[in-house]
Amino acid sequence: MQTFIHYFLHFGFPIIIAYLFFRDNWKRIALILLATMLVDLDHLFANPIFDSNRCSFGFHIFHSYYASGLYILLLFLKRPYNIIGLGLLLHMLTDFIDCLFIYNACNSCLENTPSKKLLETVSNLLF
Repeated sequence: MQTFIHYFLHFGFPIIIAYLFFRDNWKRIALILLATMLVDLDHLFANPIFDSNRCSFGFHIFHSYYASGLYILLLFLKRPYNIIGLGLLLHMLTDFIDCLFIYNACNSCLENTPSKKLLETVSNLLF
């Protein structure tokens, strides 16, 4: 279920957002939102490149708290930058939700993750 939710939020949800909120230009907006998946290129700098028990949020450079702050600032700029910011923030939220799944299944698996405290707090609030 975690994998389905993760990929739906990465690929399906942006299309739904584009269609619901930008109906006049939804295909272009959906492409921009989907293009923000390129933020995952920062995974190439990690060793190993893929680790199923690694929380991307807070670990990779483009998934950091500082980067997320920049993505929030993009929301206040004109199109297409605000759409790019929205896509990047949706991406961060999706990866954070994925981290919550991992944390709740095995919180010791994320013992050294930079976002451990945030995961702990949100998990306690939700569950």
